[in-house]
Amino acid sequence: MSQLDKEFNCEKELTLAIIGGKWKMLILWHLGREGTKRFGELKSLIPDITPRMLVNQLRELEEDLIVNRKVYPVVPPKVEYSLTKEGESLMPILTAMYDWGKNYRDTVLINQEQKAETLIK
Repeated sequence: MSQLDKEFNCEKELTLAIIGGKWKMLILWHLGREGTKRFGELKSLIPDITPRMLVNQLRELEEDLIVNRKVYPVVPPKVEYSLTKEGESLMPILTAMYDWGKNYRDTVLINQEQKAETLIK
């Protein structure tokens, strides 16, 4: 069932349902930053994800019209994944989240280092 078929109290819930979870944002990030990828390429970029989980996440993103799956009529099978227009529209959000996380991490590390120096003195 697509996330679009469910009811949500607000649009933020819908957005989080579509991109939430451990792997979807990483998948979207790589497709958005690096372009079209095959399954094996995505698996290499996200080494901790299991093949089954990658398949499931890609299917959900495809059902939600965020990822396009293109199958080529060749042997062996060739399948490529790319972002749809709706998927591309998520990139500013993902970039803002990346920037926020980087800034937060840097700030927290600096504060922790300063606290450690104060305790040592």
